[in-house]
Amino acid sequence: MSRTYDLVHRTTYTYPQEVTDSYGRTVMTPRDLPGQTCVTSHVELDPAPADTAVQHDYFGNRTTYYCVTEPHTRLVVTARSTIEVTRPQPDAASLPTVAWDETAASVQSGSEAAAMSPDALVALREMVLPSAHVTFVDEVRAWAEPSFAPGRPLAEVVVDLCHRIRHELTYRTGSTTVTTTQRQLLAQRTGVCQDFAHLMIAALRLHGVPARYVSGYLETRPPAGRENLRGADASHAWVSVWVPGAGWVDADPTNDQLVDDRYVVLGWGRDYHDVPPLRGVIFTEGSGSKLTVQVDLVPSGSPAFV
Repeated sequence: MSRTYDLVHRTTYTYPQEVTDSYGRTVMTPRDLPGQTCVTSHVELDPAPADTAVQHDYFGNRTTYYCVTEPHTRLVVTARSTIEVTRPQPDAASLPTVAWDETAASVQSGSEAAAMSPDALVALREMVLPSAHVTFVDEVRAWAEPSFAPGRPLAEVVVDLCHRIRHELTYRTGSTTVTTTQRQLLAQRTGVCQDFAHLMIAALRLHGVPARYVSGYLETRPPAGRENLRGADASHAWVSVWVPGAGWVDADPTNDQLVDDRYVVLGWGRDYHDVPPLRGVIFTEGSGSKLTVQVDLVPSGSPAFV
């Protein structure tokens, strides 16, 4: 069974003084994957760009480069896509029962090499290293230790980490920034999906298990009888874990579940630094800017903001 979604992701920058040039790169086009097809997608800019190009980054994510040379005090970047999703939710109990420490040992020794290409093995080993937003600190090791009993099946570890993050930490919008560390998160016990994904990735990588950061969207389903809030959704983040015999398995610690057809994948990398929806530079005499973001992921044909 397939689900078709219409996606609109709009980012608006407002500047206190005129910007003469704006250069940027977006990761706002969903990937084509098994279980997910991006049927149509385009990125619009206002003012119109003097130059734009579609490329793929190191991780295979589709990016759109742009440069705006018309003076402006407001920049609007809007990505519109239609996506078909047929991704079933994995049954954790039916995943391979390989132990987490066996997985770590096989990645370290290279015994996985015979079953994959050299590029795939490099990509796997990259995902056990620390990165800009994933640090190996004693606080993470101590927090994660109860989940990593020797010989425990990796699928159980993944489910347990998701459950613990969901129930031991509090989701609170605005409680952290993009620079919040795992040490700070564990000290304050509040954060958002990005923080929870980074914590779970750090716990897995510390134990030698490959894990990557996934950026995307989650369909919002309101309680029965309540209207969906259009434009109130946000971009989402979760974790993808290498499980031998099953490949990359996606898990969402914010919602304590494995990923199903309510999710749309934009891209992935080592952490948030590799896949922010939008990054760039501007030339202006002023300082600061105001940022607003609207995201709407709805079943195709539903009303949505334009």
